[in-house]
Amino acid sequence: MPDSPLTPKAAQTRATILATALQLFREDGYDRTTMRAVAKGAGVSLGSAYYYFASKEHLVQAFYDELLAEHEAAVEAVLAKESGFAGRLRGSLEAWLDIAEPHHAFAAQFFRNAADPASPLSPFSPESAPARDGSIALMRRLLAGSDAKVSRRLEGRLPELLWLLQMGVVLFWVYDGSPGQQRSRTLARGVVPLVDRLVRMSRLPVLRGVVDDVLGLLDAIRGPGPG
Repeated sequence: MPDSPLTPKAAQTRATILATALQLFREDGYDRTTMRAVAKGAGVSLGSAYYYFASKEHLVQAFYDELLAEHEAAVEAVLAKESGFAGRLRGSLEAWLDIAEPHHAFAAQFFRNAADPASPLSPFSPESAPARDGSIALMRRLLAGSDAKVSRRLEGRLPELLWLLQMGVVLFWVYDGSPGQQRSRTLARGVVPLVDRLVRMSRLPVLRGVVDDVLGLLDAIRGPGPG
């Protein structure tokens, strides 16, 4: 993918290739889709497809970036009308589920590859850093403008922990076979009050030591990954 800004025509070509790839992923599956098939479906040469996307993994990374951009736009409306931490977090999770819903049919195929720690599709991989960092930054904004009162030590780590919460919801959603993934929505609505309560309780003197212990344990076991 060229580093210089794309011309309108080049941006349209890139968008067409990505849209074609996602369609083929849905129809044929991720593993069976080839770059040659993507190029043919998009009406471009194989060399052009590789010019914009060096591999199928790069196509998926572009998909991650696209989901993030859509999520950021949707959350803007939530942040504009909600000041409560719980309302903001619930709105963010529900917005993600709304945006991801059309892609549920092939999400499990992605996850089979993303579950491999060595895969560039892993949400913890260096290749996924832009989408991961963008999601954590969104959680930071969600927290900063809310009514949540968080201990200083927890405040710096909470956006990353909230992103991990979102990843848990994503994993549940991937395997959620209920109509419209309603169980995932029930999970999102149900977990938010619990998180809100825990965040608010974290400032209580009796729990400060526990918070420090939990964060210390996270630091101790943390390896290469987000942040």
